[in-house]
Amino acid sequence: MDNTLVSQKTDTAAVTKAAHRKIRKVAVLGAGLMGSGIACHFANIGVEVLLLDIVPFDLKEEEKNNPAARNRIVNDALKTAIKSKFAPLYDKGFANRIQTGNFDDDFEKIGECDWVIEVVVERLDIKKQVFEKVEKHRKAGALVTSNTSGIPIHMMMEGRSDDFKQNFAGTHFFNPPRYMRLLEIIPTPETHAEVTEFLMDYGDRFLGKQTVLCKDTPAFIANRVGVYAMAKIFQLTSELGMTIEEVDKVTGPAIGRPKTGTFRLGDLVGHDTSVKVIQGIRDNCPNDEQAGAFEIPKYLQHLIDNKWFGNKSRKGFYEKTKEKDEKGRPVILALNLETLEYAPSQRVDIPSLKAAKQIEELPKRIQHIFKAEDKAGELFRRSLAGLFAYVSNRIPEISDTLFAIDDAIRAGFGWDIGPFEYWDTVGLQAGIETAEKHGEQIADWIKEMVAAGNETFYKVEDGVRKYYDVQSKSYLPVPGTEEFIILDNQREKAPVFKNSEVVLHDIGDGVLCLEFTSKMNAMGEGILRGINESIRIAEEDGWKGLVIGNNAQNFTVGANLMMIGMLAYQGDFDEMNMAVNLFQQTTMRCRYSSIPVVAATQGYVFGGGCETIMHCDAAVAAAESYIGLVEVGVGLIPGGGGTKEFALRASDKFFEGDVMIPTIIEKFKAIAMASVATSAYEAYKYDYLLETKDSVVVNTQRNIGEAKKKVLELADNYTQPIQRTDVTVLGQTGLAACYVAANELQLGRYASEHDIKIAKKVAYVLCGGDLSGTQKVSEQYLLDIEREAFLSLAGEQKTMERIQHMLQTNKPLRN
Repeated sequence: MDNTLVSQKTDTAAVTKAAHRKIRKVAVLGAGLMGSGIACHFANIGVEVLLLDIVPFDLKEEEKNNPAARNRIVNDALKTAIKSKFAPLYDKGFANRIQTGNFDDDFEKIGECDWVIEVVVERLDIKKQVFEKVEKHRKAGALVTSNTSGIPIHMMMEGRSDDFKQNFAGTHFFNPPRYMRLLEIIPTPETHAEVTEFLMDYGDRFLGKQTVLCKDTPAFIANRVGVYAMAKIFQLTSELGMTIEEVDKVTGPAIGRPKTGTFRLGDLVGHDTSVKVIQGIRDNCPNDEQAGAFEIPKYLQHLIDNKWFGNKSRKGFYEKTKEKDEKGRPVILALNLETLEYAPSQRVDIPSLKAAKQIEELPKRIQHIFKAEDKAGELFRRSLAGLFAYVSNRIPEISDTLFAIDDAIRAGFGWDIGPFEYWDTVGLQAGIETAEKHGEQIADWIKEMVAAGNETFYKVEDGVRKYYDVQSKSYLPVPGTEEFIILDNQREKAPVFKNSEVVLHDIGDGVLCLEFTSKMNAMGEGILRGINESIRIAEEDGWKGLVIGNNAQNFTVGANLMMIGMLAYQGDFDEMNMAVNLFQQTTMRCRYSSIPVVAATQGYVFGGGCETIMHCDAAVAAAESYIGLVEVGVGLIPGGGGTKEFALRASDKFFEGDVMIPTIIEKFKAIAMASVATSAYEAYKYDYLLETKDSVVVNTQRNIGEAKKKVLELADNYTQPIQRTDVTVLGQTGLAACYVAANELQLGRYASEHDIKIAKKVAYVLCGGDLSGTQKVSEQYLLDIEREAFLSLAGEQKTMERIQHMLQTNKPLRN
């Protein structure tokens, strides 16, 4: 057992001291893919960043004194990062927080920094040279960390001062740093306890990461276990004679893993990178009992030999060709692992996977495939058999706690549940029997745990999730989650209210939380009536307020499009009118109730979801919230109060002497072009969020907890608002300007004829209709014309075609 790690986890004095450390400026040494990404993410959270890299070796004589030429490598790297497909910045303007420079001219500037992060090439000799230079220029007490993915941390600090060693650790970010939630913290025996506590806390609260405390062992935790899992699948694929398409289908969303599956994930990561990690584990872990799984299969070596590294070389296990199929989609080729030749990718037809599609709950889906008597079941069972044995034997080698392994794999590899959570799902005894049946060796502590009468690795008691602690042989609360509100932990208690699409939870301190539970959290009648009933309960039964939030991947995809489509095709416009009115009155109820209502969002916040949060007293949005009024994409306008609300927000921006037209055009374009904010910070630019009432939390797991705090803050002096009758609209003047803007969109080929028809309906509502001039109107007036415009578009053939296409393909139709 590593007593250093335990003491770091429990040192109260260290926690207190860590709270006083402030990070105002960070230096990132190395501007490659990871370095630039890390620099951007610190800029995301408001930290000043110094990003340095080497001076180009090929400078011409006349360039040697030119700062732009000398900083070419770092500047080009940062520009490339900012333009990448996965934007590293929450807002492009945040790039102004990054200062660039080079190692020769600007290294002394690290003396101004509170934290220096090394992200140079993965060579120990080079890293040690960099740290020698850091030692000369850093200020006393400044943090120094390495982003290495595998070089032993303790080897890098040889020859450094005591102050350097006490403030030194590994901080392993995953790529891309903005989006991947894992941050592995790797202290050495000489790292001060306060430093470890600080990094664990800062990574969570400020960087928004799942921080995981690791031992200084090869590949740390996530790569050690995740790469084993991938290598085991490689091994089993050959043994079971399965195709890569079949394996990817089995090892994807069906069992709670990313849609890339295994082989597409390899293409995405890059096979050169994967092979280096596999070889590194094999070479540095000679006593690993699963060493055989880390052999490079001949088909993977074939890709390496041909430099077919995956997506980066446009060819790997899959190849995307320029040919098109009968539907106009690119023809994808898949590698035959036996012949090592490419052939068109084939659809997968495995009975258990077909049945699994009908099972929405992940635990039940996993149990179904685990028991299946076909090749999907065989692959899944045998892979889990190896995985269960492997993780059981990694304790205490790589971690003293099982939850750290689960956290690392979920956050680093995008699995919905970790290895020990899989084991709980299929059953502890069933997992042991499966592993032993296939010749795997389970660790003795597992058998001792079972012999003592324990049946699970995790349990929930009084709303607190606990894990089995190997050292104490008892269940302890999972640390670091005290401020998280995880609704699964509430399920042992009877809900305050429930219907087929919502569950209303008591989350303590007089606050309720309404959880959506429909498919993809689509907002149908059940959710709308659930919101109204929850507000009624809160008002009448003395609750302090309501949070609307959930722990799903997405807050909501918006209104139930299937219901709208059915009503449109049936021509039942009276029923549709009632449905749209219910939606409008529900969002208005969120604003004009006698208790505070606060939304907590993450992921997709589309359409009706955006309209709902805009009407709440406040929204606490996870930074990774993608917010927008997207109804134009299905031929409609925002009809749940969203168009009305943009008219109101435009009105609130007008000032005496204001020409007003630019403001209304801004709102018009946001709706007409179905603009989606790609982060919560960007949502402020569109006015989906308002700085006067809404806030952003970087760690998604904290959003409901922070929303609860907001409810309690508002509840103290809450006064029920009064509906507005003072919304300034521009009438015909505004309409004329919006129509000009719409024509510009059409001339620029940004909009079809039907898009323009929709856009003019948007303009009609935003401007208050065909009024002769500027005047003040009520919210209800705007809601009425919004509903009328929505219904008129719902009856259009091209709108119905758009709805049908979206339901069938999950993609918008431009007609």
